[in-house]
Amino acid sequence: QLQASGGGSVQAGGSLSLSCAASGRIFFESNIMAWFRQAPGKEREFVAGMGRSTLYADSVKGRFTISRDNAKNTVYLRMNSLKPEESAVYYCAATPIRSIIYQIPTRRADYSVWGQGTQVTVSS
Repeated sequence: QLQASGGGSVQAGGSLSLSCAASGRIFFESNIMAWFRQAPGKEREFVAGMGRSTLYADSVKGRFTISRDNAKNTVYLRMNSLKPEESAVYYCAATPIRSIIYQIPTRRADYSVWGQGTQVTVSS
């Protein structure tokens, strides 16, 4: 139900944009969407999330931007000033909005639907 795309190779300091297409209009609008990443040998970590507001990991604040287009059922991640240590498989994820007041979760376990991942490689 989630299809991520847009990964590739870039030099340090470069930019990439990722996309994640979701199936089902109602499904998309009623979910918090997020991006995670996982480098080899490391835990999957939260990068950015978006419901009515946005939340970013401290390490990407000011460089990454998450956005969504509800009409296209798509969430995006624009990544600027990329660093070699940010090479990883990037995953999009979704979790249902369960209450009027909510916080964007950052734990992997809080997300129930995952895309297949897209590789981002940043060379020095």
